[in-house]
Amino acid sequence: MARAGFGGIAPWRHEIEDGKADIDALARQIRALGLTVTGYCRSAYLPGATREQFAANVETNRAAIRDAATLGAQCFVMVVGGLPEGSRDLPAARAQVIDGIGMLADTARAFGVPLAIEPLHPVYAADRAVVNTLAQALQICETLDAGGDTLGVALDVYHCWWDPALDASIADAGRARRLLAYHVCDWLRQTRDPLLDRGMMGDGVADLRAIRTAVERAGYAGMVEVEIFSAQNWWRRDPDEVLAICAERLQTVC
Repeated sequence: MARAGFGGIAPWRHEIEDGKADIDALARQIRALGLTVTGYCRSAYLPGATREQFAANVETNRAAIRDAATLGAQCFVMVVGGLPEGSRDLPAARAQVIDGIGMLADTARAFGVPLAIEPLHPVYAADRAVVNTLAQALQICETLDAGGDTLGVALDVYHCWWDPALDASIADAGRARRLLAYHVCDWLRQTRDPLLDRGMMGDGVADLRAIRTAVERAGYAGMVEVEIFSAQNWWRRDPDEVLAICAERLQTVC
């Protein structure tokens, strides 16, 4: 990343935890390369089928927030989770999300790592996120952190490009100073998989320039994160080639 000219990185929690990485050593390595940790991705899902499972999910996220602080992350990205196994109760799952984020807010405040709630495309409501629009995420922020700076939002173009209220919601996020992260890729017209077939910027249908303009008009001055899940295409290419194309597309189509 640093060699290719990028200034930031957003480590993924499951890769660090599954690989049993030494979080302190990793933080030193990132600092030595002069990279900013724009965010620590992502939270454990919050909704649980039982009270015990819900409590365990909250505790997993408390530990991850502490790791985010060690890494010097600018935010901890909350992908909140979908319906618990066997459940059809969407309002109850959303209530658990609000309760869980409220329980984590004190930990985030104590460690100086704001929580960035990331709404996901509605296609993921069952299994990955019952928060599906930027407006919905902002309402959670205002409910739990009115006037504060502990909760914010992460805007991912892949998940939000379709939203008819997107421009208004971006403006609202800017006024409330809650826009903590901005992720780009593209939505392919003939997508083969809603999770693992994201497009390189410029290859799909999202109006990336218009969204970038709205984000900057709202006052966002942070880094732009490229996040392309692409099992059949970009993940199979040479990493140096992919980074070079990302750099070029960021300059020309975003």
